[in-house]
Amino acid sequence: MSFRIVTDSASDMPQETAAKLGVTVMPIHTRFGEEEYLDGVTLKPNEFFEKLVKTGEVPRTSQITPFEFGQEFKKWVGRGEEVLCITMSAGVSGTWQSACTAAAEFGDKVIVIDSRQFCISLYVLVEYACRLRDEGRSLKETAAAVEEAKKKVHVISVFATLEYLKLGGRISSAAAMAGSILSIKPVITINDGVVDVIAKARGSKKANNMLVEFIDKVGGVDKSMPYCLGFTGFSDEVLMKYVEDYAPMYKEELKDVKVVPVGATVGTYAGPGAVALAFFNN
Repeated sequence: MSFRIVTDSASDMPQETAAKLGVTVMPIHTRFGEEEYLDGVTLKPNEFFEKLVKTGEVPRTSQITPFEFGQEFKKWVGRGEEVLCITMSAGVSGTWQSACTAAAEFGDKVIVIDSRQFCISLYVLVEYACRLRDEGRSLKETAAAVEEAKKKVHVISVFATLEYLKLGGRISSAAAMAGSILSIKPVITINDGVVDVIAKARGSKKANNMLVEFIDKVGGVDKSMPYCLGFTGFSDEVLMKYVEDYAPMYKEELKDVKVVPVGATVGTYAGPGAVALAFFNN
């Protein structure tokens, strides 16, 4: 291993997976009331949704500090390794800036990349970086390839409800109520580093059809690159229904598709029952 890869928990990469890949996932601080947790460490996705549903409140999160990044970078540089740090989008968090501030102390030993993504689309970008590193690419070669590849990363998601967007102040109570009456399902992606609601479909079937249409519109899934499915809530039941009904392209390779439980970063606004796909387009 020629260098260490570091990311943040907005990637939704489980700590166990990260350990196998040689990745450090730095946890974002998540607070429910007076209780603070480390996302993905002391608060797993299923525990997060239990608290979200039980309390009915939107948790507060705080970005990883320059000091925390600095301590992590120092550990690896001190062992003679370089570091590639791939963070969640600077469009939604100051995490990238924190990492840049910390990296300034280490010169060319540490490279920081703003992924312009978060959630499972950050996950697949980090996985791609691991592939390049393990093929023997240098830090600079990998960073350059990741910067280019991130232009082709997409995530598309269907939320089951507008309720948590309302709780998070993203939409009005009136809009949420109207959406509930009409069975509106928001279809969401990330454009230029920020959340973009690209459609509000009436009913799950239409929403899932829109998801498939989006995949086709951007050129389809490049299966030579990492891709994965994600879900929010307590089980992947809704996701598996989507795969069965609306994604025949997975049926031959379903055993090889990674399924990732989504945690606090997106789960706060999605609530339970959302499904998502992250991929590189052809």
